[in-house]
Amino acid sequence: MSTRTPAAFIGHGNPMNTLESNAWTQSWVEFAQSFDKPKAILAISAHWYVGLTAVTAMERPRTIHDFYGFPQELFNVEYPAPGSPALAARVAEVLQPAYCGLDTDSWGLDHGTWSILAHMYPEADIPVVQLSVHAGEAYDYHHRLGQALSPLREEGVLVVGSGNVVHNLGLVEWSRPGRGAAWAESFDTNTAQIMTSDPAKLGEVLSLPEARAAVPTPEHFLPLAYIAGIAEVEGTTARTLIRGCDLGSLSMTSYIVD
Repeated sequence: MSTRTPAAFIGHGNPMNTLESNAWTQSWVEFAQSFDKPKAILAISAHWYVGLTAVTAMERPRTIHDFYGFPQELFNVEYPAPGSPALAARVAEVLQPAYCGLDTDSWGLDHGTWSILAHMYPEADIPVVQLSVHAGEAYDYHHRLGQALSPLREEGVLVVGSGNVVHNLGLVEWSRPGRGAAWAESFDTNTAQIMTSDPAKLGEVLSLPEARAAVPTPEHFLPLAYIAGIAEVEGTTARTLIRGCDLGSLSMTSYIVD
């Protein structure tokens, strides 16, 4: 029997999910309860989208409230998980020859990470490091980095990509809670077909007609490339944790590589 810790892509959507209990958040809880507690967590968040690949390497990463216009209750949320300089160094090692900087003071855990982990591991007692999404690199680069992260699963590290398959805030429809526009549903369905059959071809969905609306900027989609890379290098596919769109132009669909 495999001893690998799962890898997952989780659609985090609205930061208010942190404070709510709904179908999405319940799926995150059930996922965490389905396997042994990991030794550490590596999160790849859409919200650390910068001009290089870097990993948080501080002992105590701060909780970053990287949003505005939400209730004060959300700004009061803290996720005081410890960091892990040792895991950060290990991440930089497995990613070679790609460069990965060790960030000891500039970032921390943003809401793409803690909005999910607050439900999965509310005790915040598991070391967490966060990997940036390199804004200057195309899809294939991120897919290759995902392949390189595969050995961490054998070491008890839970790899979590946090983003959204469909993410277009300019086309949000508040009248569509729990539903997507036709173009969003179509893109989400095509992505699901590839992730559950041949993740090596995930990049092909970016050529679909709906991609311009579904992925107007790449940062929320690219964390999925890491999970697809892991699945490909291990010769497996992903399975769906939960499917669905929200507010017309967001996908909350999540995937697991067991």
